[in-house]
Amino acid sequence: MSTVESPYRIAVANEKIQQLKEKLALTVFPDELEDAGWNYGVPLTDLKRLITRWKDGYDWKKHEAELNEELPQFTRDIEVDGHGALNIHYVHKKSEVVDAIPLLFVHGWPGSVMEVRKILPLLIQASPNDPSFHVVTFSLPGYGFSEAPKKKGFALEEFAQVGHKLMLSLGYNEYVTQGGDWGHWITKRIALMYGGKHTKAWHSNMPTASPPQLFHRPLAFLNNFLASYSAEDRESLERSKQFNEKGMGYFMEQSTQPQTIGYLLADSPAGLLAWIYEKLVTWTDKYPWNDDEVLTWVSMYWFSRAGPAASARIYYELNKKGEFVNPNEKHPIIPTGYSYFPQEPVRPPRRWLKTPHLVFERKHSSGGHFAAHEKPEELVGDLRAMFGKGGPAHSAVPGKIGYRF
Repeated sequence: MSTVESPYRIAVANEKIQQLKEKLALTVFPDELEDAGWNYGVPLTDLKRLITRWKDGYDWKKHEAELNEELPQFTRDIEVDGHGALNIHYVHKKSEVVDAIPLLFVHGWPGSVMEVRKILPLLIQASPNDPSFHVVTFSLPGYGFSEAPKKKGFALEEFAQVGHKLMLSLGYNEYVTQGGDWGHWITKRIALMYGGKHTKAWHSNMPTASPPQLFHRPLAFLNNFLASYSAEDRESLERSKQFNEKGMGYFMEQSTQPQTIGYLLADSPAGLLAWIYEKLVTWTDKYPWNDDEVLTWVSMYWFSRAGPAASARIYYELNKKGEFVNPNEKHPIIPTGYSYFPQEPVRPPRRWLKTPHLVFERKHSSGGHFAAHEKPEELVGDLRAMFGKGGPAHSAVPGKIGYRF
């Protein structure tokens, strides 16, 4: 292990690729009811097509080379309180603009650092009209090519430490953040732990909130109690209700028995593919996934350093600590921005999200959970509007305005 930065390139051994093909060849498929469609889960025809492609036509080495070409990758050790040093894999790309805004982008599940691919070239663009960013993202511990925690109890505070200490190690003493899925929760915790001194503003494309409570947010509670819900809020509540009733099976398993599902994810590439592909389709807004795109996304889990089982444990740790549902949750006191995409699986009413520090909101007419991948131009546009000239978080990082003059 090394405390200094080391260049990194993804290099999966040919033996692992061959083993994957051999496992795929032994896949035993279940039966399927007539006209089942997506009502029972991933359609059998979809999975058979994807497995055939993964086994016989998909070229991991081609996509591996593309990732290495597009993403400047590194590793370094990050010390985490109570857990020792973890070797963290990350992407770091600086803008040509000297005073670009340092931005930490954090992915979630079932994502990876791949989620930064489309937004990275947009964010680092130098322009007199839009702010530019120095971009950092990292494989969460237990994901991608980062080392996994070895001890129990690695939850939000620990993930936040990794992101924050990584930024400090790169010389970014002050920075802003962006994230969705786990990236939302982790960047929010970074804002709570390091907001003001280090983290100057944060943006999320998956805003979450519990209903306001009387003794915690009395004015918001009274407004929520007295005012009727708008049509938009009723639609948000209904979508969230549908997801809680029909889409939370994965969540219950991973947050209560992650080791059990881990055996499936680690041993069966077909099982892993079905587990993730379902989310890629049902959490997006009719996004036109092509097969190689899906397979690259899933291969990042199959070929990950710790194996795909490690990625599920964050659910258990947060559930155990009661960090998912907390009516008295604190809110960051730094400038906050939210982007709303209509096919996000869970959408609280916007009035639940109101805080004194919410300075930027933008509603989109299309898009879902994986905003950086589905709607890169829209997401980057929101960041530019929030942090650019005339934006509510312009000059949030002192001396880092991000423009080429």
